[in-house]
Amino acid sequence: MVKLDRKIKEKLFLEAIRVRENAYAPYSNYKVGSALLTDTGEIFSGCNVENASFGLTVCAERNAIANAVVEGKKKFIAILVLTQDEEPGTPCGACRQVISEFFNPDAVVLLANTSGIKKEILVSELLPQPFKFKKSL
Repeated sequence: MVKLDRKIKEKLFLEAIRVRENAYAPYSNYKVGSALLTDTGEIFSGCNVENASFGLTVCAERNAIANAVVEGKKKFIAILVLTQDEEPGTPCGACRQVISEFFNPDAVVLLANTSGIKKEILVSELLPQPFKFKKSL
């Protein structure tokens, strides 16, 4: 497990709080913010963006990852997911699969609500058996 110091956790938390306010959630009113830490120490963030056709909704976690990829980053060591519930929500199944694509199994997933970080788990705990594409020979 990667050890994150308090200052890094606080930066991730504050960034997720900031971008959560920009969430577009007119249907569910469930705003989510996310911030990730790259292997070079950079932070990228995302919020959820809903759509009337719910299948087209994009979660905060995937938006944070996409924002980092746009900037050429593809190696991440931690991600924070911030929801409004007393017991923080966890990433959906699609986000778990995408997280498993970009993070090592021992990377940290921080689960938070607006009061602070409530839980730390590993990517391997989030999705123990991710789908892995096997190229044919």
